[in-house]
Amino acid sequence: MNNKKHEADPRIKKKIMGWKGFVLTYAVMLILVGVQTGLVAMPIFFKMPVFFQITLIMGYWAIVAIIFMALTRWQIKNEYDIPMRTLSNAAKDVANGDFSVYVEPTHTPDHYDYIDVMFTDFNVMVQELGSIETLKNDFVANVSHEIKTPLAVIKNYTTALRNENLPAETRKEYIDTIVKAADNLNTLISNILRLNKLENQEIEIPAEPYNLCVQLYDCALQFESLWEERNIEFSIDAEDKAVIAADKEMLEIVWNNLLSNALKYTAPGGSVSIAQTSEAGSITVSVSDTGCGMDVETVRRIFDKFYQADTSHSGEGNGLGLALAYRIVEKSRGSLTVKSELGKGSTFTVTIPTIRNDA
Repeated sequence: MNNKKHEADPRIKKKIMGWKGFVLTYAVMLILVGVQTGLVAMPIFFKMPVFFQITLIMGYWAIVAIIFMALTRWQIKNEYDIPMRTLSNAAKDVANGDFSVYVEPTHTPDHYDYIDVMFTDFNVMVQELGSIETLKNDFVANVSHEIKTPLAVIKNYTTALRNENLPAETRKEYIDTIVKAADNLNTLISNILRLNKLENQEIEIPAEPYNLCVQLYDCALQFESLWEERNIEFSIDAEDKAVIAADKEMLEIVWNNLLSNALKYTAPGGSVSIAQTSEAGSITVSVSDTGCGMDVETVRRIFDKFYQADTSHSGEGNGLGLALAYRIVEKSRGSLTVKSELGKGSTFTVTIPTIRNDA
């Protein structure tokens, strides 16, 4: 059981009825009782008929009760009714889709009470909901755009293939273009489905042991023709064996994505390298390149869905690869970080928990 919910919030600096309020109320009651005692002790009081004595005492306490009721009502109205009405109206606005709502706390931060803290938390919640709504709208817009692009290519080239007089070489080129567009569309949809399942925890990453080093070498060999074609110097520094507990197929997506990006953004004559090291309880894999690098804003957003800083390569991807890689590593109880400098290249580092370093 989580006992944190019973702990006092450090942001709360005052209570509606603290010790000062209690002592003040007690002192006022003593004074009022003293006033009544003074009335009773007056010589004229005993000269009055009993009926007037009782009426005077009851009238006195009736006035006191009315004053206390008025003060209590004023305090309830200002401390509870008005704030709760404000919060209720704000909640209705949020329910209607207005995420620009902001509820101003009644006191300054050094005098916050429970209501002020509740307002502050409400504002944070609305801000987060607004961010989620923006991300959702951006996601829908980006998905629509990314799907329309290959569909437009398929439609245009399919229409062109209706021309019976089209040369065989041109026809083959058009068919290859259609197949490539269909493959891009299939990859996009597959990545969207994987991301959705990962983010909704529909995919549980199984902790099965396997040799990561062999996988790294195998993934690297898949890109051999590409780095040779572009005259890129490629190197890999890995142990003979390093066993991790993770999903082999899912992590292969991570390595392929990091290598693909490194080679894509590295100019001919540059270099790409993989470095793998083992520590107690974890294995670290770094993929480095001497490519174009990234500025601070790009580094901050690089794992966002559909984010592509370099639009010159936008036709080669859909901006989902790194977002997918990040979630896979996250689900594997690991971490994916990046260090980059504009014009000097980037290094992506993956850390994954291990079950043993040797067999």
